[in-house]
Amino acid sequence: MYSIGIDIGGTNTDMGLVRNDGTIIARSNIPTNAYTELEPYIRDIMGCIAKLMDDNNVEKIEGIGIGAPNGNFYTGCVDNAPNLTIKGVLNFEQEMHKYMDVPVVLSNDANAAAYGEMVYGGAKDLDNFIMFTLGTGVGSGIVLDGKLVHGSTGGAGELGHCILIPNGRQCSCGRKGCLETYTSARGIVQTYCELKGIPVTADIDSKMIGDLANQGDPIALKTWETVADQLGLAMANSVTFSAPQAIFLMGGPTKVGEPLLKPLQKAFDKYLLNIFAGSCQIRMSQLKANEVAILGAAALIKMKTNN
Repeated sequence: MYSIGIDIGGTNTDMGLVRNDGTIIARSNIPTNAYTELEPYIRDIMGCIAKLMDDNNVEKIEGIGIGAPNGNFYTGCVDNAPNLTIKGVLNFEQEMHKYMDVPVVLSNDANAAAYGEMVYGGAKDLDNFIMFTLGTGVGSGIVLDGKLVHGSTGGAGELGHCILIPNGRQCSCGRKGCLETYTSARGIVQTYCELKGIPVTADIDSKMIGDLANQGDPIALKTWETVADQLGLAMANSVTFSAPQAIFLMGGPTKVGEPLLKPLQKAFDKYLLNIFAGSCQIRMSQLKANEVAILGAAALIKMKTNN
């Protein structure tokens, strides 16, 4: 059996034909930012899906899973995503059903990544875990008792927008001091520049700071220690309400390795409520970085068919 996984980003929309074992058979993409109206965008997505199926002699798919910013599992809509050029409440499920009568499941991209880890990755044997995705922002997906948490609105799990430091850095959500402003790629750059006493410039990125840290640069190492302390606090707090077996990390900044992961374990242990000591492991995602978005989206179909 096959399914389609779609990752909607502000710049590109990536699609993949996914076999039941998690193998991406073929991929396609279109530029998201070339569209300002939903109807032609959906038409072109469905055209790509039809071609993926035809080119690979696939006559039937299990469904279409979509990971998207502001994706609402309950309504099948993308709700006013600020980074999309198509504005408003976008009903993907309704529009896609005009072309193909298969299940369409939509959730935000971090939720999709978490469910992808459960279906295809390192959380296959776990019923309780949290995924933190570090990148341009900080996303998270929470799985409890084998079910992805959506909450009453479909928007549960926004741990990146828990306030870490009251009246702290300005966040794109409109509030100040969110975890995202400190532990995203942009937040890491800001911390480094503050410690170094220089303005934030476009030629400094989190990868460069990671390379410097691995070369022994003291300010870069201090940057990652600071980020680790902040992220470790947030992770320890998340354990108190969900008691996960593991917390998974993924995203570009996690690739720095020991400069982040060693102080992160130390901070996590320091802040963790003692009744949870030893109950939760920190693990890296086992999904490939260039596949996780499509596999996560495709995995959402399993959630629908298994419930």
